[in-house]
Amino acid sequence: MHGLKKHIRSLVPASLLSIYHLSIAYAGAIIFGFPSRSLLVIGVTGTKGKTSTTEMIGAIFEAAGRKTALLNSIRIKVAGDSEPNLMRMSMPGRFFIQRFLARARKAKCTVTILEMTSEGSRQHRHRGVALDALVFTNLAPEHIESHGSFEAYADAKYMLGRALARSHKRPRAIAALSDDRQSARYLALPVEKKLPYSLALGKPWSADEHGGFFTFGGTKMSVPLPGEFSLKNALAAATIAHAFGISTEHIRAGLASVRRIPGRAERIEEGQDFTVVVDYAHTPDSLEALYKAYGTKRKICILGSMGGTRDSWNRPVKGKLAGDYCEEVILTDEDPCDDDPMNIIEHIAEGVQGKTPHIIQDRREAIRKGLSLARSGDAVLITGKGTDPWMYGPNDSKIPWSDATIAREEIRRLAASARV
Repeated sequence: MHGLKKHIRSLVPASLLSIYHLSIAYAGAIIFGFPSRSLLVIGVTGTKGKTSTTEMIGAIFEAAGRKTALLNSIRIKVAGDSEPNLMRMSMPGRFFIQRFLARARKAKCTVTILEMTSEGSRQHRHRGVALDALVFTNLAPEHIESHGSFEAYADAKYMLGRALARSHKRPRAIAALSDDRQSARYLALPVEKKLPYSLALGKPWSADEHGGFFTFGGTKMSVPLPGEFSLKNALAAATIAHAFGISTEHIRAGLASVRRIPGRAERIEEGQDFTVVVDYAHTPDSLEALYKAYGTKRKICILGSMGGTRDSWNRPVKGKLAGDYCEEVILTDEDPCDDDPMNIIEHIAEGVQGKTPHIIQDRREAIRKGLSLARSGDAVLITGKGTDPWMYGPNDSKIPWSDATIAREEIRRLAASARV
């Protein structure tokens, strides 16, 4: 089915596809009665940190007693009902977003947090959504093949900023990571509240593999998630929540409550004496940030790369980073799609310098190998898929998958073997 859709898209002029997507978006808004107009709607966009930031924003508003709805790549939550997002997209089409917003309105939610992507923006899935605020986390090269260039990718993200500027709501707020070169573009938007954030504004701060803290409004904010990247996500969440009247005490309580985000630096605990982490990191920047978070540990890194020509340029770059930061490198399948899996793996291996990577195409076997190499105090970092529920192969084939589940099973298997 995906292949057929791709073939059809190649035959239809881009201008007609754009009109089609735009029509669908506004039709959905009309059918469901423009539900976003009666909700506080906060969008989060960027290359990295979108999902974690949406989760943190939701936790802060809930700590303040607000009823929330949340749509991100992990889950679909409306008030007390939460279900996994199995669609492999943060901004589903075909009226999904408007239906979701209508559910939130019916459930008497007052705040809705949406993860917003460049692909969704390009297909106008944000149209008909009246934004109150947008958070811009960062921008790094990704989806270059599908967008055509980094500039086109950046412009697709910025369309979400323009949507905020068009919103009739007041006040509108933009929060942007001032360390990122693209932030000036967002902070120049004609909206009422322009809110730069950065670790420099959160001093004193500290971060390691166990978590960290920063200072906000004179208050120490503890973040129970690892790495500097988690602090940046938390700062984004704190900044936008405070702009809409949430107190520093509720911000502190909300952030402290986020102890685990599935597939995002998620620790797998089965009584082992070494650290096991499942993380969605799949770009060079996100991988390096994760590796740095566990910088004091001997690292065993299990990684692969997407097929379907998705960002194939960065495969050797990811290999080099793994070689630089990890004592053991295990290259395996991720989602080969219609590409030759071994070609993908060999492409990554080209970048590994100074050591010979283990090449194990079967991802379960690769995870098993990584765990078997671990010694007390080590960190086994399983990256690329996070909470993705499927492994995608040729001709749109897929099999059920969970890195976290398989890691747990293999840790238990290793422990049982050790007892024999």
